Amino acid sequence: MHWIGGVWKREGPQLASMASKILHRIRHTIVKKDLREREAEELDVDAVEEFPETSELVDDADGLSTHLGGTLSFTSDGDEEEDAEEDAACESPEERCDVEGYKELSYNPEESSNEEMEPRSPEKQHDGPLLTRQIQEFWRKSQTRTVPERLLFEVTSANVVRDGSSKYVLYTIYLIKSGLFDKTPGIISRRYSDFEKLNRHLRRLFRYDMHGVSFPRKKLRRNFTADTIAKRSRAFEQFLSHVHSFPEIRRCREFLEFFYLQDLQGAQQLTCSGLYQDAVAMWNNAWLLQSKLHPGSSGKHALLTLAGLTVCHQELDKLEEAQLYCDQAVRLLETQDSHPLLIPFLQAHIHLSWKVGKDKRQSEAHLQRLQEARIDIQQFPSLKECLIKETFT
Repeated sequence: MHWIGGVWKREGPQLASMASKILHRIRHTIVKKDLREREAEELDVDAVEEFPETSELVDDADGLSTHLGGTLSFTSDGDEEEDAEEDAACESPEERCDVEGYKELSYNPEESSNEEMEPRSPEKQHDGPLLTRQIQEFWRKSQTRTVPERLLFEVTSANVVRDGSSKYVLYTIYLIKSGLFDKTPGIISRRYSDFEKLNRHLRRLFRYDMHGVSFPRKKLRRNFTADTIAKRSRAFEQFLSHVHSFPEIRRCREFLEFFYLQDLQGAQQLTCSGLYQDAVAMWNNAWLLQSKLHPGSSGKHALLTLAGLTVCHQELDKLEEAQLYCDQAVRLLETQDSHPLLIPFLQAHIHLSWKVGKDKRQSEAHLQRLQEARIDIQQFPSLKECLIKETFT
């Protein structure tokens, strides 16, 4: 036998290991007893702890928020143990789960000693890391959770306009996608009579859906006061948000005419007159409005708007922009072989892609398949001719 560290140790690895474990447990018992006596002297017996050290932190994912009764702290390199406990005592469980950059989750104060710990069984080793993984998973989900997108209608300005002997207020409305920073809002400017006309038509066509919708009444006096304009601005925002929530209303002609059909007709006239620079601005805003109201649409108005943007940019010798809009239209028409605008778009796409050095093989292959199906591509007009002849209804 040999005297080692105050313990008679017999030769042999098993006896040495047993002696080491017994010594470790004795040290732990002494440390725990000393800590409890010290805490009993310092704490007032009448004081109530918000987060008692003796309570147990249950490893339960479903009831995690209701079981955070123990001392829970997130520590990083260089943090002192006292600071971690102080932070844990002053923060709520939710706040403690909302800390960036934590490296270790400690929930058992008895294991804070710098001494070498007793090796745990596989079951005990799994308890701590399991709760840590649950907190980490909760944190990752909270970081990646996105706000649901919806369309916001915001009156950004209201200006009094004099037109000869008449006077009216022109409201400027921004269409903005919530849930992200929208750098390209759609913009419309409408007066009270435009809103009133839309409200009247929608009540006639969709009486049930419009039953509970409020609309600001006309006034004989005080129509241009700041208070009236402010109240009407808020009312118009709520009115548009409500009617936009109904898919059938969003598709009706009266709704589309209020937002962008008139702009499409104006852009078409400017294009036919050769005023391409002015037409581009109108085509672009009409495209933004449609992308907000009908995202991902491949309907008639969306494709004609892309045709207008392609033609005007091409006429202005902005071939890269023209190719991008044309490419977008071709992608929307990939599965619509019978669409009358497909071949004009494919031909324009092949020409523009060749001009700017982009890949045109896919469009060429698509056009070849249509020819093999005995479709006479020569009889189709150009994209510009389609745009001039089309009527926006």
